[in-house]
Amino acid sequence: MDLEKPPIMDEQLENPAPFYERVKAMIKTKIHSGAWPVNYRVPSESELVSLFGYSRMTVNRALRELTAEGLLVRMQGVGTFVAGIRGQSALLEINNIADEITSRGHRHHARVFRLTEIEADARQAFSFGMQQGCRLYHSLICHYENGVPIMLEDRLVNTQVVPDYLQQDFTRITPNAYLSSIAPIVEGEHVIEAVNASRAECAYLEIDEHTPCLLVNRRTWTGRQEKKIVTSVRLVYPGPRYRLEGSMRK
Repeated sequence: MDLEKPPIMDEQLENPAPFYERVKAMIKTKIHSGAWPVNYRVPSESELVSLFGYSRMTVNRALRELTAEGLLVRMQGVGTFVAGIRGQSALLEINNIADEITSRGHRHHARVFRLTEIEADARQAFSFGMQQGCRLYHSLICHYENGVPIMLEDRLVNTQVVPDYLQQDFTRITPNAYLSSIAPIVEGEHVIEAVNASRAECAYLEIDEHTPCLLVNRRTWTGRQEKKIVTSVRLVYPGPRYRLEGSMRK
């Protein structure tokens, strides 16, 4: 790792910008010049203190702000890395996360943390219009882009509509792709919030507990004559790694 100090230019000496802004500018120069490419592991805070000559507090603030701006990704217990181009998803469409990732020329893989049948509590049953104690399938899957977690999918599925859900290999096909083939969507709803993820969700997504996240709560229906709820899913996206987009036309 090259920790050679950059030369101090006259304009830097005259620059009235706060110290943390100067550190941000120097890091951005490293990134935009290609010296620190995508996925490059950024030097530690103590190394950056030696490299740039500013206090640890100043360096820490610069790193936090660059992370919030999406230029860096901080992975708890691992380090800080140069972020790639943030993924983006269509806000008004229901897309397959694997297709989005491969369309960018990147690699998708998924880890299945839970795939089971549960007895629904009152809140879960209400979301399906059923009685408490009804049986639902529950899956918890994290999706990765080039090895970096970008979405945690916490999904409940109607056992009556999709009886073979538990028999699927969701490391090979996403729940979205499978459900769309079995129970084509005729209606859907989104509720989108800015949230702090739970401690467990942060662990799955490999982010610290102060990282802002986007939460999409989604329900979908199938059936033309008699509509039935297929699934209710909670999708958590780390804000610095993902962006939702939408457009409307009349």
